[in-house]
Amino acid sequence: MAYSGPKKFSKKVGNKTVRYGAKGYKVKSGTSAGDNYCTRSNGQMKKHPKAAKNPNSPLRLSRAKWKCVGNKSTRSKT
Repeated sequence: MAYSGPKKFSKKVGNKTVRYGAKGYKVKSGTSAGDNYCTRSNGQMKKHPKAAKNPNSPLRLSRAKWKCVGNKSTRSKT
């Protein structure tokens, strides 16, 4: 995996570390900014089905941080 610059979060998966989330951005779940992110990332999930199936992909991990449910960001995951 090529190093793509600093990331805000990381998760250890097996013997690899998955980095995700842009540094300098604040996760604002349950807001209109969160809804905008969830809408954009939902489109990315349709465009990249391999990443959408992998629960440890940066896309899926970021959507979990933003508490995305479809196109909406919720305050609590339901």
